Amino acid sequence: MDSDGCLICNSGLQYSENSFIAVCEFCKKSFDSNTKCSNGHFICDACHQSSGFEIIDHMCKNSKSTNPAELATLIMNSPKINMHGPEHHFLVPAVLLTAYYNKIGNPEMISEKLKIAKDRSKKILGGFCGFYGNCGAGVGTGIFMSIVLNCTPLSKNEWKLSNLMVSQSLHDIAMMGGPRCCKRDTYLSIEKALEFVHEHLNIKLDGYNILCNFSERNKECITKECKYHKNSL
Repeated sequence: MDSDGCLICNSGLQYSENSFIAVCEFCKKSFDSNTKCSNGHFICDACHQSSGFEIIDHMCKNSKSTNPAELATLIMNSPKINMHGPEHHFLVPAVLLTAYYNKIGNPEMISEKLKIAKDRSKKILGGFCGFYGNCGAGVGTGIFMSIVLNCTPLSKNEWKLSNLMVSQSLHDIAMMGGPRCCKRDTYLSIEKALEFVHEHLNIKLDGYNILCNFSERNKECITKECKYHKNSL
């Protein structure tokens, strides 16, 4: 991808002789600017220099979405998010927490919960799926569940649900098969979390028909064997 293009859609940038007020797509702050992309997106300098983790944090903090898979797709389309990488270990709990607290009417909780999720997810190493047999995207659903349930190692039912959430996510990831694909495992984890939250917490988060648009970037893509591929069996 072109690193000089838009961080939202990767289209070219347009420059104006006259400045205008623009709202950053990530932090939602207003700035005097002379630049936007051809599709109208504006990213401020601070957000443009942010890492993948910071992009996830910014976009979730400022999102009103109750659809975690849709929000994840929007974030993953940013060139700041690699095709594969440990930022997905934070992405999964981040979009789930955002959708969950927006859905229950407590968006003021999102910022605090994202900080906890970021701290925890940074402890999940890159390559965890292959070297530890424990995909970080699946673990991310456990981070999400442990946060919303205020779980600790001494909890009872909360401990059970947090571990059960991870086990079900990892099952779906394992059954889809390898090699690794952080996009596929992110979608699988989110979809399992939607089912789990509905069943165990009686909260129905929004979902949508996922059609992956990342396959051309993934040289290990399993193509039609993946349920999200455009040519899926």
